[in-house]
Amino acid sequence: MTDVAAPAPTGMALIKEEARRLPDRPGVYRMLGERGEVLYVGKARSLKKRVVQYAQGRFHTQRIALMVSLTRAMEFTVTGAETEALLLEANLIKRLKPRFNVILRDDKSFAEIVIRRDHALPQIKKHRGAHAQPGDYFGPFASTWAVNRTVNILQKAFLLRSCSDSVLESRTRPCMLHQIKRCSAPCVGLVSPEDYGALVSQAHDFMSGKSRAVMQRLSADMQAAADNLEFETAARLRDRLRALSTISMEQGVNPETIVEADVIALHAEGGQACVQAFFFRAGQNWGNRAYFPRIDKTDTDGEILDAFLGQFYEDKPVPRLVLLSHDVPNRALLAEAFALKAERKVELSRPQRGERRKLVEHALLNAREALGRKLAESSAQGRLLAGVCETFGLESSPERIEVYDNSHVSGTNQVGGMIVAGPEGFQKSQYRKFNIRSTELTPGDDYAMMSEVLARRFGRLVKEEEAGESPPRPDLVLIDGGAGQLAAVLAVMADLGLDDIPVVGVAKGPDRDAGLERFFMPGKTPFMLDPKSPVLYYLQRLRDEAHRFAIGAHRARRSAQMLTNPLDEIEGVGAAKKKALLHAFGSAKAVSKAAASDLARVDGVSEALAQRIHDHFHKT
Repeated sequence: MTDVAAPAPTGMALIKEEARRLPDRPGVYRMLGERGEVLYVGKARSLKKRVVQYAQGRFHTQRIALMVSLTRAMEFTVTGAETEALLLEANLIKRLKPRFNVILRDDKSFAEIVIRRDHALPQIKKHRGAHAQPGDYFGPFASTWAVNRTVNILQKAFLLRSCSDSVLESRTRPCMLHQIKRCSAPCVGLVSPEDYGALVSQAHDFMSGKSRAVMQRLSADMQAAADNLEFETAARLRDRLRALSTISMEQGVNPETIVEADVIALHAEGGQACVQAFFFRAGQNWGNRAYFPRIDKTDTDGEILDAFLGQFYEDKPVPRLVLLSHDVPNRALLAEAFALKAERKVELSRPQRGERRKLVEHALLNAREALGRKLAESSAQGRLLAGVCETFGLESSPERIEVYDNSHVSGTNQVGGMIVAGPEGFQKSQYRKFNIRSTELTPGDDYAMMSEVLARRFGRLVKEEEAGESPPRPDLVLIDGGAGQLAAVLAVMADLGLDDIPVVGVAKGPDRDAGLERFFMPGKTPFMLDPKSPVLYYLQRLRDEAHRFAIGAHRARRSAQMLTNPLDEIEGVGAAKKKALLHAFGSAKAVSKAAASDLARVDGVSEALAQRIHDHFHKT
């Protein structure tokens, strides 16, 4: 008689077994589903005690009970302290996006302003990403508009250069920015290094919270110049002072008693939540941004805000003070973890009175209004998606629609574009461009281009699913084109075993008239929609957005190609030699026609390099 192996434990039984082997130490645990996908990530002061709670069967919500029932495996990471566990938990949640966690939908980095310190004449510029270059970084700014406006004003006030080092070193006369009084032209020596350094110091002081002192100093200098009858100098100082005043006048809410703080307020309603984050630096309001984290209806306000804070500051600098609209369960632990990360004290506070309380109430009002707008938009969006479902005979309203379009000019710089839309509108972080790579493709062959784009997109999806990952899978694919494009795409999907994903071709009307589009589906006669149908308007918006994105990607590729220089392809020709060659001959085309003996006369170009350059342009 053959022994039958006992089935592997799942759900609560599995968790009980795991709990027996766990240490009484802090760490992070992960619950995994049938396909190895991460269902939940949590942290614990004691892994053993926390996991045992799941094994007891006393669940507060049906959501937790469902999560336990779906658990097929668990993974654990022991940490040295609970603060380390908190930071690791936030990192894993943000990276893995587990189904049962509160998820911060945050796909944009913040813009900052940097005054570089790796050059004798420091440059001021907008910056995103890691602080790789030595310099003074100021931020975050909530929007690109806010940081661009601030950079422009700082240029007017302190006349700092924004040009790159290569442009600075190649200039022989002042640029247009100097003509419009936004640069002191250190490139051509119109300001001494010492005086330029003083301007840099003033800009640093202003951005560091000493704005009043800087403005008082400028005001005193302006008055002194006027008293000495130096009216041109006084007028220049007046213009700089006005520029700085503009920042204060246009910032809106500016606190009197706070130099550096983030104000974070939450409003939850109807199973959705909005978190408004306001950023105050140097005593100025540097803007705000609304976030809509993925939550469950059973999550409390404190739990939502607690999870938001951990994920929000996982990859962002933490200010000295964070003002909150609600108390959070792990406030002391979060403050300790943030202090560990920032290497200084960080205070988390829920103010009850005074100016701080007013700032929180202002942020809370913005959160409430933003969520109200989103709920109204979601309702309208939901009706449109229901209409799409009915129009194309889908099983349910689509959560993810992918739209594809191609762009090229006479078969050159061919690019495919994919945009994504769903219940929350366009999901721009999910947009993708595909530079057409195939060398066998006939230039301008739209069918082949569409086939390559879809094969790459869905070939990757199949590989990720086979590896146990959970990549986003569309509920509907729209392609720009008619029967030919549809047939090409269906062949690709069939080869990949994805013929269960609905695909629809959208063909433009005669003379590209909006409202006369025809829709192509496999096994159906092409059809049109009522020209006044809201669903038709919605599908037109999707198609136009895909067209806009594809054209933008094509133009960017074409512009990059136009900026390339054939001299860059030659080994041994660096920036200095390229500059010398272009200076000697005027253009790359003239260099290509020059004899090797003429090339060798250029400073820094040896006879061997001259021959290599000549051979590069005269290959047989």
